Amino acid sequence: MLNPTSHKLGHVTSEFHQAGTNNEQDHDSPVFTRIQPNYSYSLMDYFLKYFLFLCNLVFTVLGLVVLGLGMWGLISKESFAQEKIGSIGTDPMLILVTLGFVLTILCLSGCVGALRENCCLLKLFSAAVLVLITAQVLAAILAYSLQDQIGGYLRSGMLAAMARYQDDLDLRFITDEIQSNLQCCGADNYRDWEVNIYYNCSAPGVLACGVPATCCVDPLENGTVWNSQCGVGAQQLDEFTAQSVIFLGGCLGGISRWIEQHEGLIGTVSIVVLGVQIVILFITTRLLESIQWHKVYM
Repeated sequence: MLNPTSHKLGHVTSEFHQAGTNNEQDHDSPVFTRIQPNYSYSLMDYFLKYFLFLCNLVFTVLGLVVLGLGMWGLISKESFAQEKIGSIGTDPMLILVTLGFVLTILCLSGCVGALRENCCLLKLFSAAVLVLITAQVLAAILAYSLQDQIGGYLRSGMLAAMARYQDDLDLRFITDEIQSNLQCCGADNYRDWEVNIYYNCSAPGVLACGVPATCCVDPLENGTVWNSQCGVGAQQLDEFTAQSVIFLGGCLGGISRWIEQHEGLIGTVSIVVLGVQIVILFITTRLLESIQWHKVYM
């Protein structure tokens, strides 16, 4: 025979279980569905998304152009030929190819990541931008602390370019631009052209003991015709006589003076470039947070 108390307890338990079941059904009802949290994009989120997309699209196109120019330069000079493939590592066009490839891949990941709201691509892009910012800051610190060593590297690089002046059209173009724009000749002075086998005083050709026309004070004959022979025999002249024909100062000193004269502009441009990258990193981080919140509560 059942106790009346236990009978009442069983009745209360049954009612409590039924109420719990009803509560679970109520949580599935439209009323409870409407009050669940919902995250939607703001106008600022849409602006950041398409701003990041457009910026990366522009730089992706720029990267493809740089990559195309570099490949065109390598192919036009037949740098992939068997007899030239060994020296392709020192080809200036390889810098354009590398820069264009890295810029294209990096900005394409940011472009697609922003448009498709792909968190993996955006994280890859933001990590790459962070690495670039860190590398630039470290490079600036090293450049400031190792100024003497950098001068030695520049001297070695310019002497190497002068030695290959007749054999590499790109190095010839770069050397001519530096000499004509900075009004200089050689690395330290005009006698540095001894390193070139054609301008060396022991060379058999007409260029022996000479310098390129871009070293000349007035390379234009009669003001109109380019005189490519204006520097012939210039190394045999003493400095007093040579100064009326060619520039005596070396280009390393010219580069140093140019940097000193434009250090304000160089600093401003560097700060602006670094600031733009920091802003891009901030925008990417903000967009990533919005996408992740949207995916959680959608």
